[in-house]
Amino acid sequence: MPERPPDRTRLPIADDHQPDATSLDVRDQDPAFEPRQPVRAPKGAPNVVVVLLDDMGFGAPSAFGGPCRMPTAERLADGGLRYSRFHVTAICSPTRQALLTGRNHHSVGMGVTTEMASSSPGYTGIRPLSAATLAQTLSGNGYNTAAFGKWHQTPARDVSAAGPFDRWPTGEGFEKFYGFLCAEMNHWYPVLFDGTSPVEPERKPEDGYHLSEDLVDRAIDWMQDQRSLKPDSPFFMYLPFGATHAPYHVPREYRDKYRGSFDHGWNEQREITLRKQKELGVVPQDAELAPWAEGVPHWDDLSAAEQRSAAALMELYAGFAEHTDDQVGRLVDALEEAGSLDDTLFVYVLGDNGASAEGGLGGTLNEHRFASGIPDTPEFILDHLDELGDATTHAHYPVGWALAMNTPYQWTKQVASHFGGTRDGMVVHWPNGIAEPGGVRDQFHHVIDIVPTVLEAAGIPHPSAVGGVAQQPIEGTSMLYSFNEPHAPDRHRLQYFEMVGNRGIYRDGWTAVTRHGTPWEMVQDGRRYFDDDEWELYDTNTDWTQAHDISAEHPGKLAELKQLFLVEAARHNVFPLDDRMTERENPQEAGRLDLMGDRRSVTFHAGAKRLTEETAPNVKNRSHVLTAQVTVPDGGAEGVLLAQGGRFGGWSVYLHEGRLCYAYNYFGLQVHTARSADPVPAGPHELRVEFGYDGGGVGRGGTAALSVDGAAAGEVVVPATIPYYFAFDETFDIGVDRASPVTDDYPVVDNAFTGTLHRVRVDLGEDLYDDADAAQQRALFRAGHE
Repeated sequence: MPERPPDRTRLPIADDHQPDATSLDVRDQDPAFEPRQPVRAPKGAPNVVVVLLDDMGFGAPSAFGGPCRMPTAERLADGGLRYSRFHVTAICSPTRQALLTGRNHHSVGMGVTTEMASSSPGYTGIRPLSAATLAQTLSGNGYNTAAFGKWHQTPARDVSAAGPFDRWPTGEGFEKFYGFLCAEMNHWYPVLFDGTSPVEPERKPEDGYHLSEDLVDRAIDWMQDQRSLKPDSPFFMYLPFGATHAPYHVPREYRDKYRGSFDHGWNEQREITLRKQKELGVVPQDAELAPWAEGVPHWDDLSAAEQRSAAALMELYAGFAEHTDDQVGRLVDALEEAGSLDDTLFVYVLGDNGASAEGGLGGTLNEHRFASGIPDTPEFILDHLDELGDATTHAHYPVGWALAMNTPYQWTKQVASHFGGTRDGMVVHWPNGIAEPGGVRDQFHHVIDIVPTVLEAAGIPHPSAVGGVAQQPIEGTSMLYSFNEPHAPDRHRLQYFEMVGNRGIYRDGWTAVTRHGTPWEMVQDGRRYFDDDEWELYDTNTDWTQAHDISAEHPGKLAELKQLFLVEAARHNVFPLDDRMTERENPQEAGRLDLMGDRRSVTFHAGAKRLTEETAPNVKNRSHVLTAQVTVPDGGAEGVLLAQGGRFGGWSVYLHEGRLCYAYNYFGLQVHTARSADPVPAGPHELRVEFGYDGGGVGRGGTAALSVDGAAAGEVVVPATIPYYFAFDETFDIGVDRASPVTDDYPVVDNAFTGTLHRVRVDLGEDLYDDADAAQQRALFRAGHE
């Protein structure tokens, strides 16, 4: 009797029926029992590798005509296909959730990043169980699965030792995970997880460590294990790099490769890139440069200092991009050496959104500083020219380069209305599935199309139920039809776009779009009304780059598409629109729950694990008290008791030269430090820092007062504080300061407290936003904790 194929529409796949026992003695069993077979993938199912780069525009990689040399992308494109009309969602988390679920980002609760989630259904940051991930589907069908790198989909309040872990990578279908769970990461001193366990890198930068290299080392090791132990089982590897998102951290030799390469400036670079794009055939010969963004200076308008600092930041970015692509090349080489490359469906997505304008008009050495309204001068950047790319900088290039890296399109990351925010290069390589490599595919596609493409290539149906939960329909369209039919008509004919109020609709080449905000204006100055937004109309069948607004000539078509946007937006949980950016990083501003909720006092034991900003007590914009119970050994103690943030913004309570200290690092610009006059003597002590916030708004100043066993020991006035976010890539730490240090009083590593830390307590006051009652509230708070 032929073997009955398994029912792959309901996961997990049910066990095969086993025959009943027919004898007392196993030797007399008839029919004999057969070994229970594991779930196997369909015969011929390929390995799948999905590589995703961060913050790279369509016009950046050399594979699509850009100035960043990326030989691996070129190699895979020449042996596979370039997709010239591939789209993403205009910002990080939404693209990643859409990629792994095959549904639009609002449909799965990811209308914006996890750090800016709210209580609105399309913006919760919580993937519904009815939208299983690609990893869950593939692992349920016999694939081995692993993810290495940036995971930006776990609800922010769940990233702690308390979990829950069901929406961590290992709870979403990946059997192996090594990487980080936030928007960005320090590539020299990363904060990593192996599975759900916090881990530290085994090497230091001075020993040659770099995060991108580490991720690929781990990925290659895992792949080789799969090939050795289960050569007949296909694997799915997801490799989302932290690069090329800020901070731009890269070995010096890569930056030096581009010395002087961008002195001609961003306007000329657009012309150069467009010519190369036409040579490659990724844009038509009649394609025009889209209009330059209003308010952005042209290169010739800049001073000599502005040009030099801007060119240096672009050199740094290009080196970062090439270094990342070289790591992808090591993975490709390893696949080839293992004999697996030809049977691997390799999807290389060159950006999760358009190039980022979040460095502002002049660029910055600290993007969080800029996001809070503090720009860097070109002179300040040039003063730190030699350090660019090392651990002391957190660099991001200027808006002008973002526009150039999105050539030939207009606008940037966050701007979902225009192709500069949503169109990225994408390469597919699959020698066993692509008959004529080296081609360009012009069909319109979207990141939600990756899941159905992989499932069709593997011969696996989209499950109707996973874990007993009925599944939402897949909203993407398989791209497999286009692999060997270069001129096949489009199948993905309708697509809406929305991000922080910027919105658009695509239908059969026509696009209606409206830009609601300016991406480098991270904090709004007053409310903007959506009804005031002006809509533009483009026919990309004849105007590939959205260069000519024809709304005045075709008002009927514009009205039709605006109505269609309303229909699609309502269908996919886009409403109500929310245009807040930096403000929503504060849970209270966003109206979401953080881990601490309304708790005003939290006690941590000495071995407490590091916490993200969303899971730590929120000390911003309020008075608070930090209390540590310690025992100092004979000879004194050194090191950190409690710290949050790092070199680019944060605070720390520590002992230095035996004395109790408190340091407040204001965006890396000033470090305000209080020190006790005398060392803390041997024995048990209560060490305390009382921070009295001045009130009157966010980001105001305060006074930090030290005490040892109740006796005043020193104080420092902090003129201004960080209002919204200390750092995505730093943590709240007990007994140590991980990643970068808040202060130079102690080293980057080996800064743990050398005495005995018994426990620490954080007591929070009310928000003090009103000048009139700030002093009274602070007094009441202080009295309650005496």
